[in-house]
Parts: sequence; structure tokens; C-alpha cells
Amino acid sequence: MAFTTPKHRSRERIVQALYQYILSGGEVGQIEQQFLMQKKGKISKAFFSNLFINILKNRSELDELIAPTISRDIEELGAVERAILYLGTYELKNSIEVPYKVVINEALEIAKSYGAEGAFKLINSSLDQLAKTLRKIETGK
Repeated sequence: MAFTTPKHRSRERIVQALYQYILSGGEVGQIEQQFLMQKKGKISKAFFSNLFINILKNRSELDELIAPTISRDIEELGAVERAILYLGTYELKNSIEVPYKVVINEALEIAKSYGAEGAFKLINSSLDQLAKTLRKIETGK
């Protein structure tokens, strides 16, 4: 993808920050600052911070939402895939101003760039199921 928006770059950075947190269990504020201070590409800092902090605050609820949509334990997923599912699930549930197709497409773009080969299929399937539950009116399902 040649052109990316500040929000797309923010989402990529959120996934990277969540990945770091999942692997290291580091201090949330420190990880947030580290990713806010990166100079590579303009991001929406308020958007980044809001999502990163709230995804971590709501991790157990996100795990409960994701669990029935995947065929294995969430802990068995790679950290990148978990981070992308957290982001997509959180946005489907809490960012209703963002169309569900945009949420899923953003997650798939990030999965194709950073995820394991074929991981986008699992992410697409999971988020598609969640969209039908969390965005009933919008999906018409």
C-alpha cells in the first residue's frame, strides 16, 4: 500500500505496541510513549492512545468475544494475530462511527503486512462473525 492515512499508521502502531505488550508484559505508559515518539510517518496520537489504552483495559472482555469465533484457544494464536484481533474487535464494539467493513479491511491489511502467512483468513472469519453480532443493524444479519 503506497499511500496510508494517519489512522491506518496509528492502527499499525497500535498492533505493534500490543504485540510488544503481549510478549513482554511491559509497562503500558512506557510502551505508549515509545510508540508515540516514533518519527516514522504521521499518526493520530489521540486515536492511538485512546485505542491502545482501552484495548488493554478491556482485554478479558475482548478475549470472551473472540473465543467463540476461533477454533483454538486465544493464547495459542501468535501475538501479532492476537493484537490484530484485539484491535478489530475493540473497534467493532466501540467505534461505531467506523463502518464495520472499514474495521475488517484495516485489520486484514495489517494482517497481510505483519501476520503469519494465511493469518488474514482466521482474522477475517473471526471479525466477520463478530460484526454480525456486534453490528447487527449495520450488517443486516
